[in-house]
Amino acid sequence: MLRKEDVVREWLHYDADGAVLGRLAAQIAKKLMGKDKVTYTPHIDGGDYVVITNMEKIVVTGKKLTDKIYYNHSGFPGGLRERRLEEVLAKNPAEALFLAVRRMLPKNRLGAQQLTRLRIFVGPKHEHAAQNPETKSL
Repeated sequence: MLRKEDVVREWLHYDADGAVLGRLAAQIAKKLMGKDKVTYTPHIDGGDYVVITNMEKIVVTGKKLTDKIYYNHSGFPGGLRERRLEEVLAKNPAEALFLAVRRMLPKNRLGAQQLTRLRIFVGPKHEHAAQNPETKSL
């Protein structure tokens, strides 16, 4: 069993150029939870830091651009708002990946803590060069 004091975190860098949204999100969620490590313990946050670049070049398969809908409700009557995936990608491409990864993580305090280690950048540059992130291929 992994203890909180024994957690060793790495910095990983993924380039989203040509990557499929859902497949990339699944890989990221696995890295944030630490499920790919032999020391995985469900109740300990043992995942790595993940840096994503080139989010404007991400792709989706099928008819998801027009058929996938994100719902948001204000809490007031008639407050349901719908946005298609193409609208989300046009306005803020990082939001689509963020929502996909967030929904793959545990729905508790541990999942919220794991999500803080995800860093998404729309362009090819990122501000975490000092951490020397290991570049991973998809």
